Amino acid sequence: MNRRRRIYEGKAKILYEGPEPGTLIQHFKDDATAFNNQKHEVIDGKGVLNNRISEYIFTNLNNLGIPTHFVRRLNMREQLIREVDVIPIELVVRNVAAGSLTKRLGVEEGTQLPRSIIEFYYKNDELGDPLVSEEHITAFGWATPQELDDMMAMGIRINDFLSGLFMGVGIRLVDFKIELGRLIEGDMMRIVLADEISPDSCRLWDTKTNDKMDKDRFRQNMGGMVEAYQEVARRLGILIENDRPAGSGPVLVK
Repeated sequence: MNRRRRIYEGKAKILYEGPEPGTLIQHFKDDATAFNNQKHEVIDGKGVLNNRISEYIFTNLNNLGIPTHFVRRLNMREQLIREVDVIPIELVVRNVAAGSLTKRLGVEEGTQLPRSIIEFYYKNDELGDPLVSEEHITAFGWATPQELDDMMAMGIRINDFLSGLFMGVGIRLVDFKIELGRLIEGDMMRIVLADEISPDSCRLWDTKTNDKMDKDRFRQNMGGMVEAYQEVARRLGILIENDRPAGSGPVLVK
C-alpha cells in the first residue's frame, strides 16, 4: 500500500491527497474536542458514525441540487471529496436559543427564536473563533458581498432541509454550523458546502424529552455521546437496530 501524503490535520479529521487531481480523502478521527481543544478525548466509534451520518446528509443535499464537496464514501472512515478553497468563516444557523447565544444575550436555553438567525465566526483557533459581522468579512476580504449572499442563501436552504429531515425522525434541530469553500470548475467558480454535517456540528434534541443527542453530551460531561450518535444514525436508517455485538463498535448499513 502506497503511503498517502497528508495535506492537513484538524481536530476531528485528516485530509490526504486524493487519487486524482482536484480530489482529497477526508478521514474521520475518533477525537472529541471542546472549548478550543482545551478538552480532548478519543471516543471509539465516533468517527465511523460521523462519516456515515455526514455521507447520508451530503448525498441528500447533492440530490436536492445544493452543491457540496462530497463525491462518495470510500470506507467506514473515509470520503472522497473535491478540493475547495475553504472560506475562513463558520456559518451558524440558530433556530432555538442554546450555547453561546444564551450567554451573550441572556436568553434562556430552549427558547424558540422568532426566526432563524444566521451568525458568522472567524475561523482562528488562537483567537477562539470570534463572532464577526458581514462588515468584517467583506472589509478583510474573507468573502465578497456576493459570496456572502450565496453563503446565507445556502445556509437557509440547508436549514429548511435539515429541520424537516430531523423533525421527521423525532429530533429538533436547535442549531448547526457549516463551512463553505470556493470550487473552481473551468472558468467558473461557485460556493459549495464543505467539511461535514453530523452531531459534532449540530445541536439535536429529542422532540419529546429534549434529551441532547449531540456533542454537548461531551462538552457538558453528560456521558453517552456515542450512544446518542448511534440513536441519531438509527433514526435516520443508517444504523442496524439490535444488531451490535458487545464490544464490536457500531454496526452500520452497507
